[in-house]
Amino acid sequence: MTRIRRGYIARRRRTKIRLFASSFRGAHSRLTRTITQQKLRALVSAHRDRDRKKRDFRRLWITRINAAIRGNQVSYIYSRLIYNLYKAQLLLNRKILAQIAISNRNCLYMISNEIIK
Repeated sequence: MTRIRRGYIARRRRTKIRLFASSFRGAHSRLTRTITQQKLRALVSAHRDRDRKKRDFRRLWITRINAAIRGNQVSYIYSRLIYNLYKAQLLLNRKILAQIAISNRNCLYMISNEIIK
């Protein structure tokens, strides 16, 4: 009985996975089974950390705004600033407020003083 020649589809799938894991260290870039496990783990981590990055940046912006506000007036805090911003219908998000707090603190102080009045 003659030998059956296999197709190229499985080999093409494995080489595609190997290209994904080419930068991994050790067996994670050489053995097919561990490559597939590490690829799955890497994709799960990437998906999780995309949401995590948004959370982390929001926390950073809040910390920067709070530090800038407390440096100006001891009694004025972040939560009161955000509450007064919404009450005055000023549409400034936390990212913009944090950039203002870093680059131009006087502008942030003017905004907070206008809201208090």
